[in-house]
Amino acid sequence: MKVLIVDDEEMIRGVLREYVEFEGGEAYEACDGMQAVRMCRDSDFDIIIMDVMMPRLDGFSAVKEIKKIKDIPVIMLSARSEEYDKLFGFEIGVDDYVTKPFSPKEVMARINAVLKRRGNDENKDVLTFEGLTIDMVGRNVLVDGEKADLTPKEYEILFYFVKNKGIALTREKLLMDVWGFDFYGDDRTVDTHIKMLRSNLKQYRKFIVTLRGLGYKFEA
Repeated sequence: MKVLIVDDEEMIRGVLREYVEFEGGEAYEACDGMQAVRMCRDSDFDIIIMDVMMPRLDGFSAVKEIKKIKDIPVIMLSARSEEYDKLFGFEIGVDDYVTKPFSPKEVMARINAVLKRRGNDENKDVLTFEGLTIDMVGRNVLVDGEKADLTPKEYEILFYFVKNKGIALTREKLLMDVWGFDFYGDDRTVDTHIKMLRSNLKQYRKFIVTLRGLGYKFEA
């Protein structure tokens, strides 16, 4: 497990490094978003722990730049607990969100949960539904032979739908299992992501069925 820890507070980086190394992982540190982007260009990481408020380049901006070059899962750290911040983070592809002050054990548990979720996605075969091809290993989706331009979160939602084909899924269930945290606020973020996903799937949007008053189901 190769972890990049990005925070302008040296003490926080040190604590997280200690826990990562205790679990047998490799920890690398960056003190701001610009350094994190450079490190991701030069090296591969299994997961990134990214603070939001940092000098030079904030965490959200850094995540957007990193997602342009590599699909690395990200857990955000923030002293702010506003719902808007969380929703914005998930919109740009963040996998989980931890509010400061935090328990290092909780952060490690969330790291393991995110990596397990990603690993489960990558252990599947290529699936085909009419002209829709889903490569779970390569994380590619083809619509009539052309690659669909999906965000990392749209990939995860689609893969989750496929793994649960024919099962009714509530918005709350999707938030818990795809975003990986207890969500107590507005669940419109699910509808927003699925709207974008459907648009990218073109005519095969028909496979994602809306269940009025409940949620969604993948039927193919």
